[in-house]
Amino acid sequence: MTELKPPYLAFDPATRRLRLGPHEPAFFQNPYEAYAFLHGASNAFFWEEFGFWCFGGFDDVNRLLRDRRFGRQNPAGIPDSRGIGQDRTHLSAFDGIEANSMLELEPPVHTRLRTLVNRAFVSRQVERLRPRVEALANELIDRFDPGGIDLLPAFAAPLPITIIAEMLGVPVDMGPQLLDWSHRMVAMYMHGRTRETEDTANRAARDFSNFLRGYVAERRKRPGEDLLSLLIAAQEDGQKLSEDELVSSAILLLNAGHEATVHQTGVAVRSILAQGGDPRRFFASPEATAATVEECLRFDAPLHMFTRYAYQEVEAGPGIIVQPGETIGLLLGMANRDPTAFAEPLAFRPDRADQKNVSFGAGIHFCIGAPLARLELQVSLKTLFERLPRLRLAEQPRFRDTYHFHGLETLAVRI
Repeated sequence: MTELKPPYLAFDPATRRLRLGPHEPAFFQNPYEAYAFLHGASNAFFWEEFGFWCFGGFDDVNRLLRDRRFGRQNPAGIPDSRGIGQDRTHLSAFDGIEANSMLELEPPVHTRLRTLVNRAFVSRQVERLRPRVEALANELIDRFDPGGIDLLPAFAAPLPITIIAEMLGVPVDMGPQLLDWSHRMVAMYMHGRTRETEDTANRAARDFSNFLRGYVAERRKRPGEDLLSLLIAAQEDGQKLSEDELVSSAILLLNAGHEATVHQTGVAVRSILAQGGDPRRFFASPEATAATVEECLRFDAPLHMFTRYAYQEVEAGPGIIVQPGETIGLLLGMANRDPTAFAEPLAFRPDRADQKNVSFGAGIHFCIGAPLARLELQVSLKTLFERLPRLRLAEQPRFRDTYHFHGLETLAVRI
């Protein structure tokens, strides 16, 4: 059955062209209404506001994430499509970090960087953190105001930033500053950014980089058991990370190690509370807890668009020819609600037999921190709802005007 067309979008089925402002409140507050219509109309479409073809079918997104004819590294050597032919001297610090970020690189450099960094994020290493995550979750809950709190700054944000700071060996009390730098840099990926956004991001990149270079120098003299010391010492076939690669990798891990987890924690709490009843039923066993987290990731993903560049002429979908250097958009949140891939895609069902999602990506850029994010979500959500089974929303939460990164403005709850 074809869903009714939402009034805030225009779609031409003949050309598959979509007009839909990503800053339209009705859309970013609930993108799933538009996705449901588009699933019925066309899973692939040219999104005019972004200026490229987008794909929202589960199989298409999964396939294109793994297709080596596409990648993250801009063929023009510039970290993002805006700025080709423009003066980017005001972004020199930001571009310097992006130039050595494994997220923006392809093999063979990506392979070397990922191999060196990955050893800290394999499941057996991450599993050792479970007692620390549980203790931290309990500490944060102990500090809650009994009258009610905003869960984002009180719980969702401090937990992952504390864990990744401890892993890297940087001061935990720097958490608020690290978050501020991260938010300013991540703003570069939002639709409709301004020169002020770029200047602010460049300052944050410069300050973040300078802080880490000082810290790396200390760790070289006095190595510890932390991830920064591990990265300094790590070798692969006799090769080490250069200082620029080390700084970029640490910034990527700090930014990626909390940003999506904060958003996912917030929307997961919202999704679980919306089901009504006793939330502890979703965490009755380790298996139930893991399944609940996977359904939260599918049901309301923290990242809705991931872009890639074509490296050659490619037929990305039926009748869709993409030229070298052009961008495509992969709509992770839309793919996770594809009715051809999931029974009852709009229902929150942790026990579903068709449990899968593309929220962490796929292929060589599959999220390196996925084991850590899963563990943090499993432990924090289980601890929260077991300690506070009567938790309820104080008001209906609203989403931020940041379509790519699907996160709440606030999450006010009563205890």
